[in-house]
Amino acid sequence: MTPTIETILSHRSIRKFTEQAIEPPHLDTIIQAGLAASSSSMLQVVSIIRVTNQDKRERLAELAGNQSYVASAAEFLVFCVDYHRHFTINPKVNTEYTELTIIGAVDCGIMAQNCLLSAESLGLGGVYIGGLRNSASEVDELLELPHHCAVLFGLCLGHPAQDPQIKPRLPAKVLMHENSYQALNLSDIDSYDRKMQHYYASRSANQKQSIWSQEVTNKLAGESRPHIKGYLNNKGLTKR
Repeated sequence: MTPTIETILSHRSIRKFTEQAIEPPHLDTIIQAGLAASSSSMLQVVSIIRVTNQDKRERLAELAGNQSYVASAAEFLVFCVDYHRHFTINPKVNTEYTELTIIGAVDCGIMAQNCLLSAESLGLGGVYIGGLRNSASEVDELLELPHHCAVLFGLCLGHPAQDPQIKPRLPAKVLMHENSYQALNLSDIDSYDRKMQHYYASRSANQKQSIWSQEVTNKLAGESRPHIKGYLNNKGLTKR
């Protein structure tokens, strides 16, 4: 097994950080690793907002659902789908197609994962913050994003002050299909639920009695940020 694969397989979300800063050369390496990520048709439609102003950090923590580590992490990066620079180059650019927003979301995810993996390889840790979309318009205004540029998620980075367990994932046989989609075997889900129930009950923090299938189906049964479509439309995205 290579060091790269070991880093990938040992991933844990880190939500508690020391006060130690990330050394500038390490931060530069992390960003360069992100820039090296694949980009659909080389459109390069990602912008990263590095938030260093503590007042803005505190406000973003509130807007993300009172996630305090947004304010306390050594670094907080906000990933945005960005067609503003393309529009600046040529105002004839048409960003209204949903496909272009999907491209931006995919490119942001790939770039952010490069950043996080490179950080983890340097002994750092991090966690993604999708909660920024809870108040997307307010975050947008705070970060002064232009038209055709929209917030997607954040990434906390820093030196870990915790050592959480690795959270079990669904087995490959549930996610991996060959040649065509395979019907779900609910016994595989039952087995995974038992594993997750043990994980939830035995982890060092935030213990609970629950199973994965119940958690996710309850979440999917409710509303999921219904304001997002209007937000993206107002930014000139996903109109058709």
